[in-house]
Amino acid sequence: MNKVSSDHEDSNSLLELEELARNLEAAGLDKGMECLSARIRSAISAASHGDLPKWRSLLENLPELPVSGVVLNEDRVRVESAQPLDPERHEALYGMLQKLHPWRKGPYQIHGIHIDSEWRSDLKWNRLDRHISPLANRRVLDVGCGNGYHCWRMLGAGARLVIGIDPTLISVVQFRAIRHFVGESPVFVLPLSAEGFPVEISGFDTVFSMGVLYHRKSPLDHLNELRGFLRSGGELVLETLVVDGGDGYTLLPEDRYAMMRNVWFIPSCPTLSRWLKRAGFNNIRLIDVTATTSAEQRSTAWMRFQSLPEFLDPNDRNLTREGLPAPKRAIFIANTP
Repeated sequence: MNKVSSDHEDSNSLLELEELARNLEAAGLDKGMECLSARIRSAISAASHGDLPKWRSLLENLPELPVSGVVLNEDRVRVESAQPLDPERHEALYGMLQKLHPWRKGPYQIHGIHIDSEWRSDLKWNRLDRHISPLANRRVLDVGCGNGYHCWRMLGAGARLVIGIDPTLISVVQFRAIRHFVGESPVFVLPLSAEGFPVEISGFDTVFSMGVLYHRKSPLDHLNELRGFLRSGGELVLETLVVDGGDGYTLLPEDRYAMMRNVWFIPSCPTLSRWLKRAGFNNIRLIDVTATTSAEQRSTAWMRFQSLPEFLDPNDRNLTREGLPAPKRAIFIANTP
């Protein structure tokens, strides 16, 4: 194992690099750890985000509370109190977690506090979990994981090790807050994109990419990256926006899509199947296509910005504000040779 030095206390206090290194070594994935730790430290270096000192202080001041149980295999990721919090402690914890607004992924319930996130991420999980290979004892990579809600569900499904990567620092901080209450676990969320994750760390049994492909200017490059992270015979779980159309049809928004600027290629399902084949995957299966509704994505007290209802044409909910087809998402499963 590459020894991770104990300096750079700021990054270690946020991500516990020594613990990460031990878990990667135990899973046989420690090749490239030196490169990984350097990239993590760079992502959390000075000027990476002006709010980082405030977030780090909040994490350091989260209360130590007695836990009676942790539930990772139900819709809400839950940490249950050994004793109900008194009103003063409940209010204080609620206020601390609210300071990490906006909560995009969830739901969570932490010591009686329901974090009602923008996305009901449990609905997506329920669409795919019975179709994927059982995660028991598997080494899992979740690309674009947000605050790690699905990472916890993967651990709840029996995964041996779960590594989530997401370049948005507030998501990493939210994960750290949840992990504080869950306790030490073989689950980590790192402040990296797929492009920044060392290619030397490969051999995962399952790789998830959910809600990432349409943000990439080169979707085939993303699919090739994902294939490179997998062992031979490993499984890819890919979820992304799609549009109706035949083989070869792809929507390229002129500017925004559903008020998002960073949306590039939205393929039809036959086109995406072809992309997966061209990227070297086999055993390609389409397991679900679901239109996104406000039951799954909406503003809440924990995500107070605009959300799906504001992104759609008020006179025709089948269209976005830009007059494009409203969001529809597909889930594909594929394997490496």
